[in-house]
Amino acid sequence: MPTDPVARFLAALDPEHRQAVGARPGEEQRQLAAAWERELEADDELDTLDELSPQAAEAEAARRVLDRETG
Repeated sequence: MPTDPVARFLAALDPEHRQAVGARPGEEQRQLAAAWERELEADDELDTLDELSPQAAEAEAARRVLDRETG
């Protein structure tokens, strides 16, 4: 599993979003990855999901971050 926050964030995205976010400037990727990490840390529902499926929790947090950004 990657330890770099950007790489982890990209891995949590579905392939279509991964490609789109991967094409963005590095600073923007770092900002999204930081928002993703904050989402994972702050949401208690994701903590529960993380116990059942860490990948699902990471994917849900990534979806939320992208939804907020485009929303």
